[in-house]
Amino acid sequence: MNGRLLSLLAVMPLVVGGFGVVAPTAAVLPALPAAAVTTGAEIYVSRAHCVAGADGSPELPFCSISEAAAVTQPGQTVLVQPGDYPETVSITRSGTESAPITFRAVNSRAGVVRVGTIGGMPPVAGHIFSLTDVHDVVVEGFTLNSAPERGSLLVDGADRVVLDRLAAASSKGSTELRVTGGSTNVTISRSYFGTVSGAVVVIDGGTTDAVVTGNELALGGLLVNDAPRAVITNNTIMTFCVGGIDIAGVSPGASVRNNIVRVGKWTAGCATPPAAVSVSPASTARSVSDYNLIAATTAGPLYSWDGTDYSTLASFTQSTGHGTHDIVADPRIPAGPSLYQRGGYALDPASPAVDSGDPTAPGVTPTDMFGNPRTDNPAVSNSSGGYLDRGAIELQGPVTGTVNLRRKAGAGPMDVTAIAVPTYAWPTSGSGGSFSYRFSDERFWRVTSTPTLDHAFRRAGSVGVEVWANFDGFRTAGGYGRLGYQQPGLSTVVGALYTPLPPTRLLDTRAAIGTATATPLAPNAEIVLPITGSGQVPTGDISAVVLNVTVTQPSAAGFVTVYPDQGALPNTSNVNFVARETVANLVTVPVINGKVRLRNSGGGTVHLVADLQGVYGREGSGLKPLSPVRVLDTRTTAAIPPKADRLLDLSAKLPVDATAAVLNVTVTQPASTGVLTVYPYGSTAPVASNLNFVARQTIPNLVIVPVRNGRIVIRNASAGSTHVVADLAGYFGTAASGATQNYVPSGPRRIVDSRTGTGLLGRQPGPLRPQESASFYVRYYGDNPTTIDTGCNINCPLPTALVGNVTVTGPTAPGVLTAYPYLTTRPTTSNVNFIAGETASNLTLTKANQASLTVYNGSSGSTHVIIDQSGYFITAAP
Repeated sequence: MNGRLLSLLAVMPLVVGGFGVVAPTAAVLPALPAAAVTTGAEIYVSRAHCVAGADGSPELPFCSISEAAAVTQPGQTVLVQPGDYPETVSITRSGTESAPITFRAVNSRAGVVRVGTIGGMPPVAGHIFSLTDVHDVVVEGFTLNSAPERGSLLVDGADRVVLDRLAAASSKGSTELRVTGGSTNVTISRSYFGTVSGAVVVIDGGTTDAVVTGNELALGGLLVNDAPRAVITNNTIMTFCVGGIDIAGVSPGASVRNNIVRVGKWTAGCATPPAAVSVSPASTARSVSDYNLIAATTAGPLYSWDGTDYSTLASFTQSTGHGTHDIVADPRIPAGPSLYQRGGYALDPASPAVDSGDPTAPGVTPTDMFGNPRTDNPAVSNSSGGYLDRGAIELQGPVTGTVNLRRKAGAGPMDVTAIAVPTYAWPTSGSGGSFSYRFSDERFWRVTSTPTLDHAFRRAGSVGVEVWANFDGFRTAGGYGRLGYQQPGLSTVVGALYTPLPPTRLLDTRAAIGTATATPLAPNAEIVLPITGSGQVPTGDISAVVLNVTVTQPSAAGFVTVYPDQGALPNTSNVNFVARETVANLVTVPVINGKVRLRNSGGGTVHLVADLQGVYGREGSGLKPLSPVRVLDTRTTAAIPPKADRLLDLSAKLPVDATAAVLNVTVTQPASTGVLTVYPYGSTAPVASNLNFVARQTIPNLVIVPVRNGRIVIRNASAGSTHVVADLAGYFGTAASGATQNYVPSGPRRIVDSRTGTGLLGRQPGPLRPQESASFYVRYYGDNPTTIDTGCNINCPLPTALVGNVTVTGPTAPGVLTAYPYLTTRPTTSNVNFIAGETASNLTLTKANQASLTVYNGSSGSTHVIIDQSGYFITAAP
């Protein structure tokens, strides 16, 4: 047997289907204009999901297998999704020995792939699959329905072809598979072929080195004619009035081992059935027959060798020297499948075929017809140096298992591993089974023989997978059944990394940037803002963006809500304002469909400005949250003069590989109206601003600013001097510097509202009293803090930091609000500064402890507190 093909069989994904009758469907596949063909390793075909302009990608799959066959290249795999394909497929393109072309039917929980004449449709003319003058091609998993006496498969003049896990049957004596035309190194494995009479599989026409292993042949037999060095191993062949294995013509060097053969007789006709195993006079040279199980009920001779028939095993062995390990007995095979099923002839535990085969025979595959491992029945003694069963299907003991989903350590932040681990009651030669996975961001199932499957999600958040483990190769609905959880399957949480960007203005309604006209936003109106200018991160890979959103020239009080371009308007706010105020706030918002929405929930018109600060995606930097520490307070030194810069050196606080600093920056005691801009040292000051203020105002804003050599610059772009206070809350960098935490978009959602008693633990509705502290959970939990949210049901990482908008409303005296980790010492820093009667808000990125935080009202009066969660951080996979 060709070594490469045997190795391929050992790792080939296990995909099979089942015969059945369905309602007639349209006989003609739609012809759609083709787009540029995908250059990826996989080409998708789905009749149910194909669209115009198909390119073979998962988003734009082809409608027919023939479309894919016309464009596939070496190394590509054509993944044909479940459904009916009324067509014939001519394979004319070749792979290479190291990069074959594979056509794979993805039979799974979603159904099977059937090709040819389906149900009551008009017959499809010709062979369903034909492979002529090609090499290095694999065809696996298809159910082929040929018209009567047409045949399903033709391999003509081909080399290094593998046909695996197929099913083909006909109600009228047709040869379902013919290998001819001097083909070489063709492997037919783990397939089901059926016909009413005659040879259902024919190897002829000078074919050499064919391998027929692990197949079931129903009613029709196997004919090898003028085809030297054929390997016939571990097949189950049950015929009527047709020879089981017939090595005819000039076919020397045949190996016939580990097969189960029974030749039956119809009640009428078939006066003298042929032999179960026959080797012609011109084929006996270098041929071997041994370890076969011949049914004692075989109607004709057991053997025909070199022109002589033998009716007993003893006479055959004594005369030829072959069959010394053969068995003639009842194979004890329960009723097998009908002609149009793919169930298989399974063994009874008392069958003499159990644990009696030759494990060293040429052509033995690691798994049986169903993809199950070779298994040792403890109740049966091993008679041949191993525990390989004869025939196509290995007897299995009880199988149980577990299913798991976990983030993949040492990989990308959104990489996961799905695991379906079978546990065998009996010793095995290795793993087996068929495993069907569908990840929450994919349309199609993935089927493999591997009990673990890695997957890289493109977006952070709650992710999931459904896993089915099957032990009959998905031939039937159940097999041994599903292992593990019920619908909706397993879910966990993956996070994103941060890429800081030079501030880029995406929206300015005053100048028609991001909008069609330079008009203010009307009351209760929205702007749908495309996210562009991210540069380093493809739009489809952006999980969330950081925007600095500025409200200016409002005609009445109100608030702005920024939220993803999908779903209902949340009950949250990002920027609160009064008439004629200019105020900014940092916003972190998930991106859906490459867009976000900004809604004016005020009673008047308003202009909006949005500056892109950074994006969260698969690439970038992790976060290291810190307990807040004050790194600048110009009140202890000197105010920043008008139109002047102040260098802030954080190199003593940040590692050398830090990419950005997280700062809560507060302007206080400004002498005039103006803006403050924070930007990287050594770069040009951007047009974008971080804080807008008026004279004598105290106002904070969260800033995530890129750093260079640990330094940043603060520019006072006002006509008067101002004091600035900066509190360092964390930094982004590499894992080597401890910045290992990833961002999970989880909102916007309101998690605290003291007006209604929402979220704050152990408190009734009401404002925070002077100098009162209150604690709350990050909404990683459900409404009951002790119940994990349904967005994660396995291996759920604890939140390590909160990103949320903190709003103070109805304060009775001026003061500050401070958020800090639960059960830690309260810092001297602040997050929100307010005056009596004011509604003020600020985004916070605050470290959590046990998924919890505390807020402190540092005022001599009472105040209500509202917290709207944008997301949270989690540690990298352990």
